[in-house]
This record gives sequence, structure tokens and C-alpha cells, in this order.
Amino acid sequence: MSLPPILKGRLTVPVVGSPLFIISNPESVIAQCKAGVVGSFPALNARPAPVLEEWLERITRELAEYNAANPDRPAAPFAVNQIVHRSNERLEHDMDLCVKFKVPIVITSLGASEEVFRAVHSYGGIVLHDVIDNEFAKKAIAKGADGLIAVAAGAGGHAGILSPFALLHEIREWFDGPLLLSGAIAHGNAILAAQAAGADLAYVGSAFIATDEANASPEYKQMLVDSSAGDIVYTNLFTGVHGNYLRKSIVNAGLDPEELPTSDASKMNFGSSRVKPWKDVWGAGQGVGSIKAVLPVAQLVERLQHEYEQARARLELRH
Repeated sequence: MSLPPILKGRLTVPVVGSPLFIISNPESVIAQCKAGVVGSFPALNARPAPVLEEWLERITRELAEYNAANPDRPAAPFAVNQIVHRSNERLEHDMDLCVKFKVPIVITSLGASEEVFRAVHSYGGIVLHDVIDNEFAKKAIAKGADGLIAVAAGAGGHAGILSPFALLHEIREWFDGPLLLSGAIAHGNAILAAQAAGADLAYVGSAFIATDEANASPEYKQMLVDSSAGDIVYTNLFTGVHGNYLRKSIVNAGLDPEELPTSDASKMNFGSSRVKPWKDVWGAGQGVGSIKAVLPVAQLVERLQHEYEQARARLELRH
């Protein structure tokens, strides 16, 4: 294990809740952290831009109050996701606020920026950068990222195509720092499997959509409960970047999942098409078969912890 000091002794189960576009909000982040997993949200979820300061003030204050009242069981730290891409006109503004509030963990996506990494390091925060292959992983660490999120096949939303076993192995051949795995993890068994394959932490997204605190419609949450791995469609049509989406939501948007055209990968056309990604077409990973009910965040984390401990016990008995 190569957990950074900020996470040691702060987790009830080795999980980071992934930032969910539109869906993650202060309620979900605070609930995740209090339950003992890293809660996160995309900075762009706070709209308009001044709302981000309100969110950061609330999350920071409520977690500090919780920690003061629970010194023996402090909350997990929280994270903010920054899209490091030319299409994100808010990046400088949002990073200034991350520095102001000393956000413990910043998750960067769609670009590794030395400037962003330096800003986070200036106050003692850490940066986790998500990657879909070993080449991008090496570039991120060379530029100063502290840890990596290996986004493997089966992850919800924007996802890679590599097997988690292959991707983790290649990264671990040269990198011994914090490493997370994303891809079809919605059960305690999968969390333990991620660690066995070389990851320190599991990166869990879709399961947290089906929670009371998540800013997703009841229909979206129920579709997750009703779906299985075969209901996930991998396409780049909606944003220009390949990702995984719920088949039934594509059908409901008036499209044929079997006849989707290919989009221009250079355009990153968030929301510019007739069908709006995340709003009309819903992202989800291949682990949806493990989602059996919509639960409060605390109960979901308790379930994951129980399953994880059961999986560890079974493994110990076999040896």
C-alpha cells in the first residue's frame, strides 16, 4: 500500500467516490466523507461560477464541525475534480478557489498541467490524475502528479478500453505511488480485487448515483437498479470522448444504440448536440449489476465495507 498521509486512518473502506458530472453535490460529498470514503465533485457542477465558493465553504465548515465532534473517527478528506482542457474557461477561477480553501485532493482530467499541480502543492494538497493508458500515466507523473487513477474498461462515463489487470500491471512496473482503479467497481469483492491487482484504492462512481443524496432523477437511479452489464453502451458520439452510457437512456433519447455514428474526437462537444450528454443520456459503468436498490450514502458505504471484509475473510480461509 502507498497511501498518502492525508488518507491514512481516515477511510472505513479503501474507496474514493468519483466526481459525477451534474450529480455530485455538497450533500453527497459530505455524506461520503462522514461515512469514511473520499467524496468528490467536479468544480463545474457549481453553477454559476460564484457558487463554487459557497460549496467549498459549506463542505469545509461542515466537515470541520464533524471532525471536532468526532475526534476519534474523523471524516475522510474531500476532492475537487478539475477539467484541464481548453474548453474549460473556468479553470483559473476554480483553481484559485481550491487554493483559497486548501482543497485536500484535486483530481485532474483531460490534461496534465504543471501549473495546476504547483498550485495544489503550494498549500500541501495532492493531485490525482486520471489516465487510460501507461503513456498518459508517465506524462502525468513527469509533470508532477502525486498519484494516478487508472480508468480501465467498464468505467462509467469517459472510460478506457484496457483490462484493469493489464493497465495496473504496466503502471506498477515503474510507479510505486498512490494508484487507484476505476472500472466496474460497485461491490466489496471488486474493491479487494482492485487491491490484489496492484491498486491502493477503488474509484467508485455508478453505485453512488443510486443514492438518496445524489443529484440524479428518480428515473436515472431506478434505471441503474434495473440494469446489468449488458445494458452499457460504449460510444464517443455524445462528447467526442469515448464513454459508457445506459442503453435504455439512449433509446429514450430517440436513438438506436446499435447504429450510433462516430463523433469528432477533437471537439469535446459537451451539450452542443441535440441530445445532451449526462442530462438526456445517462452515464454508467459495467458494475451496475451490483446495484440492487437506491440507498442513503451511509448505507451504501456500510454495504461495501461489509462485502469487502467478507471477501477478505474468504480469501484468508482459502489460505
